[in-house]
Amino acid sequence: MYFIFLELVFLGDWWSGTNVIFYIDRGDYDKYWGKEHAYCVMNHTYEIDWLIGWMIADRVHLLGNCKAYAKKVIQYIPVLGWSWKFSEFVFLERDFKKDKEVINKQIVELAEHPDPMWLLFFPEGTRFAPNKHEASLEFAQKHNLPQLKYHLLPRTRGFIASLPPMKGKVPALYDIELAFREDAPDKPTITNMLFGKPLTAHIYFKRIPLEDIPEGEAEQEKFLRDRFVLRDKLKESFVKTGDFFATSGVPRVEPFEVPKRFYPVVNIIFWLTFTLIPISYYLVKLLFSGELLYFSIGAGIIGSFFLLMNKTVGMSEIKKGSSYGATTPKKTS
Repeated sequence: MYFIFLELVFLGDWWSGTNVIFYIDRGDYDKYWGKEHAYCVMNHTYEIDWLIGWMIADRVHLLGNCKAYAKKVIQYIPVLGWSWKFSEFVFLERDFKKDKEVINKQIVELAEHPDPMWLLFFPEGTRFAPNKHEASLEFAQKHNLPQLKYHLLPRTRGFIASLPPMKGKVPALYDIELAFREDAPDKPTITNMLFGKPLTAHIYFKRIPLEDIPEGEAEQEKFLRDRFVLRDKLKESFVKTGDFFATSGVPRVEPFEVPKRFYPVVNIIFWLTFTLIPISYYLVKLLFSGELLYFSIGAGIIGSFFLLMNKTVGMSEIKKGSSYGATTPKKTS
């Protein structure tokens, strides 16, 4: 799984030259990062937020043990979806009765991993988009809940259901806010990365010991929503000033960078040498064999590859995202 994930990390770190700037308390970073299980709660705003997460994990030597919650349909996508399935990602149907059983069973197994493991969760449930934000505001106003400017109101049931099987096994929650400058020349998309355009990701982390999260479900629901109110202030400050801390009221931590590793380059050279070159050789032989049947087989293989790549990239595009969250959600408590 590590070798497969490295191919996408290569796309971000080396092909596009994307840079990641960290805002983390250095005490937390030096003591805990890469040394413990963590429940990572992150905003779901951009097409590439999951890929930035992988780039970060590779820097702290945890890429092979990255897990996440994902839509069940993704597990059927060749290569990427299959790899997620076999590496124990938590696939959900967005049917809470079924999902609660899956969450409890799989988190117990993940929390017992002998090596440090990160589990990524997007409480918003879907990527931020204007129509989904409007539905979120409508729901918040109707139920007297916080009205967020830059995030969707978090859906709390999955978050709460994940906590009991982690107790005593996962020591910390990492509260993560990812942001890109609004005035950056290139938008944070997979397509821009494929074209080799460099991006700069700014990512704020707050380590919260799991024992500091309240016990009751109502209190846990309030805890998560309070964290989103705080991250909304962080994002507003970043959008208006280019600084997470200027107007948010959050204590300042100085930014720093963690050097990207050379392993993605070694990995991509290996696969290009031992797979792409021989495959390309035989495809050329098929295309120029002079036989219509062989030509059709070669053209079909190439066409299938591009269709699959287009489908995979399209799944990450906000404009092609699901309709989940586009209508007023049901009450989550």
